[in-house]
Amino acid sequence: MLNEKDLSILLEVISDDSHPLETATSSFERAFQKTDHFRVMCGMMVLLQDNILTPTQRLVTLFILYSMYKTSSVTANPFFPVFLETVKKPSAPWERNMIGYILSSLPRELLRKPPKECIAALEQPAAHPNPDLDSLQGEWNKRQGDAGSVLGPRHQGVLPASIPDSHESSSSAAQQQGPSLRALAAEGYFRPCSFEPQFLRPAPAVLPPREGEVMWLNPCGTHTVLWDYSMCGDNSRGAQVRELMAKAFKGPLNPAQQQLLLGELESEPKMVYHCGLTPKRLPDLVENNPLIAIDVLLKLMSSQQITDYLSALVNMEMSLHSMEVVNRLTTAVDLPREFVHLYISNCISSCESIRDKYMQSRLVRLVCVFLQSLIRNKIIDVQDLFIEVQAFCIEFSRIREAAGLFRLLKTLE
Repeated sequence: MLNEKDLSILLEVISDDSHPLETATSSFERAFQKTDHFRVMCGMMVLLQDNILTPTQRLVTLFILYSMYKTSSVTANPFFPVFLETVKKPSAPWERNMIGYILSSLPRELLRKPPKECIAALEQPAAHPNPDLDSLQGEWNKRQGDAGSVLGPRHQGVLPASIPDSHESSSSAAQQQGPSLRALAAEGYFRPCSFEPQFLRPAPAVLPPREGEVMWLNPCGTHTVLWDYSMCGDNSRGAQVRELMAKAFKGPLNPAQQQLLLGELESEPKMVYHCGLTPKRLPDLVENNPLIAIDVLLKLMSSQQITDYLSALVNMEMSLHSMEVVNRLTTAVDLPREFVHLYISNCISSCESIRDKYMQSRLVRLVCVFLQSLIRNKIIDVQDLFIEVQAFCIEFSRIREAAGLFRLLKTLE
């Protein structure tokens, strides 16, 4: 129930006799998680019943078992049988008085004292709490009866895993045979472990089949077995494709390697999902091998990850190869309009942010040729980007291609 670590922490909590008794509960709650409280308290109960604690440790343990449920009636406390068992059996006067206070009402001034001073105060003759044990026992029995009516006879027939030795209480021949189960139930004997009667679980009734299930009750006819001929096959082709793709990320492939890779992807289209390409590695493939990137992206158009690949393409650094890939994709398939517009906006922003005049002029020419191709092939509706593209043309009107794009826009107004 308690492992070595739990027991070490618990002994440290209940052995603290330098603080007032009322602080023991907060120390216990800080030492253990809430989900472990009941398990640890069951271990505390066993330590009490086995009489292996010092008087101060017993006092703190009894107080914690009480205070953790002090907001409810004492008979609703799951450890109430422990209190009742302690007050009925021969024990030290301070312990009987402490249980008496627990079963009636604990005085506030007692809780403000350290455990040793509490024991000294409880030993005084003036401490004579006298709870009505019969009434409390009756209320506890009634609660157990209500629980038994809900849980059925199985709850009432639980046999404790450990019972007290009758030789310790009396030497009479009748009691030497051990306490009866009825007596144990009457005393409310409580142990965390018990032997419970087997709970019979009858098999559920067979439901009438639905109309669509009837055919499977008595299957008939000829059924064809589908065999996956690719099982246990030669997977060297897949290894070769992954090897070529790994090279394609690092640099341009020679024409023979390109043809071999494209041929393998064409003969086995599903190989594109296992070739090692990810959205993060797409920009490397576009810059080094744009033709392979176009072919792969066209095969991935029906996949659920195509949005991630297009996002990687949009956000990569603008270059001749990236525009070539986008231009070829737009002529082959219908790309999302938002993707094309975002890519155009990024191209314009890239041109405006370059400080090198030579590189700026070169990229502006590329973008203008790219936009003219999209407009003439009616891939984009220029009205959606008219203001942005017009401002771009005016800013770079000194460049011949920008002036030509501006004239094309005017003809479309």
